[in-house]
Amino acid sequence: MSVLLNVDLGELAGESEALYVWAHIANVACGGHAGDDASMKRAIELCRAHGTRLGAHPSYPDREGFGRRPLDMSPAALFASVAAQCARLAALARKARQPIAYMKPHGALYHAADRDSALAEALVAASLQSLGERITVVGPSSGALASAAARAGLDFAREAFADRGERLDGSLVPRSEPGALIVDPASAADRARQFASRLNVETVCIHGDTPRSAEIAAAVRNALDAAAQPAD
Repeated sequence: MSVLLNVDLGELAGESEALYVWAHIANVACGGHAGDDASMKRAIELCRAHGTRLGAHPSYPDREGFGRRPLDMSPAALFASVAAQCARLAALARKARQPIAYMKPHGALYHAADRDSALAEALVAASLQSLGERITVVGPSSGALASAAARAGLDFAREAFADRGERLDGSLVPRSEPGALIVDPASAADRARQFASRLNVETVCIHGDTPRSAEIAAAVRNALDAAAQPAD
């Protein structure tokens, strides 16, 4: 089984084009925590140039906190925000004739939707409305988000993180604590190989704002490609 590399992109000025070269999937920020029409157009163009699959990366509407702070939003308010974010990216993608194949929530919304079934249902419904029924939802291996995607009849890709540290229980080390980020490309590649060997995920993520992200992306992509090769 081939495990795909997904990279969270369209978030920072001066983002390396190499990230689009190495990524199988680009999760493009669509205005909630980062991104604007110019950054989305650039991301779409780079996906087309490098054969990278395009994904929407909606979040809580929290640019000040980069979408990494929990917000107290009702399911209805979340639906409206995510639908608008995804529709904004979808409109630009249609003009470029670039399909959107994935939806992965960002940051605090990613974790909230995995815990809260009402938020997960709102997130999936908003994505369906704006992106259509051919998308694959990316998220944690089990939880409310996976269940909501299944109920909606959407494909779901289980995800692990190559550039984030984990606690013994499998949860991510908070970004405020030591060991939260893995910035050594070889260490990230080792993690990717372990994930691929376990056959319990379909995709591995790195973050575009992680230091040395382009080097990490190259190492992880090479590790995943090698793991996908049949044994002699």
